[in-house]
Amino acid sequence: MMRQLKLGSIGKDVITLQTKLKISADGHFGPITEKAVEAYQLNKGLMCTGIVDSNMWTLLLNVEYQVMDEITEDTDIQSQYFTTNYDQIIHKHHLPEKEFVKGPMQNEYIFLHHTAGNANPYRCIDHWGRDTRGRIATEFVLGGINHRNGDDEYDGVMVQAFAEGNQGWHLGKTGSGFMNRHSVGLEICSMGYLNKVDDKYLSYVKSECLKEQMCALPESFKGKLYWHKYSDEQIKATEKWIRYVGERDEIDIRIGLKQFIKKHGPTKGFDFNSDAYYGKIKGLLTHTNVRKGKMDCFPQPNFVDMIMSL
Repeated sequence: MMRQLKLGSIGKDVITLQTKLKISADGHFGPITEKAVEAYQLNKGLMCTGIVDSNMWTLLLNVEYQVMDEITEDTDIQSQYFTTNYDQIIHKHHLPEKEFVKGPMQNEYIFLHHTAGNANPYRCIDHWGRDTRGRIATEFVLGGINHRNGDDEYDGVMVQAFAEGNQGWHLGKTGSGFMNRHSVGLEICSMGYLNKVDDKYLSYVKSECLKEQMCALPESFKGKLYWHKYSDEQIKATEKWIRYVGERDEIDIRIGLKQFIKKHGPTKGFDFNSDAYYGKIKGLLTHTNVRKGKMDCFPQPNFVDMIMSL
């Protein structure tokens, strides 16, 4: 078993650590090694302590680490993330200022979306920064599991696309200016619905989804029975995020989606709701609640259970 390491540690274990982190391996745990450890912990969604414990050793010794940026004594790791009251690490990967609407604005709605795309939340935000559709974005994006190969590097990793108080255009419905300006959104990385072709489950872009990444609903939603499932880590992270944002923005998370499910059941509860569309309900909603043509989010049973526990 590898021993715990921290600033001031020396020896062969430190050399192993530095080699795995792909920094100069001199056997002395100094400031640069500490920052490299913090960067690794941040990348993997671990508590950013700068101390190498058994959990970090397990990851480090079994998974190849891809270094994002060179680490120096001047590297400011602490500015790259924050931790909520629910012990959730939220990474910062902010868009250029021209890609979101500057606030401050008071949020009255929380909206849940899924990306219908890649499992990497950073790639999602980078795409928003490159596209030409305007200031389309949500404040938060949640990483998931790759539907094709099961890569879970970003599973449960929550990333902020712009600072609190600003806004992105994420609803897209006619007359939704007020709702956009006064809502906070989360994009959950998922491919969305799947079509069964012979013995395969294909996304809307015809990419094959692993069977273990497929969720078959008890009944079809929006005409679709099969979906790229929300992972356990995504569901846990979404719950923490909803509770955090509800407190931060003083939004009652029990109003909206939870009420719809309780009254109509999961399938209808996740579907279009005219009162939500006309802004009569201010609380926790899905994109589908206010747009008939949308498919996000879908009523996966354990996702529904999480909503009902709020």
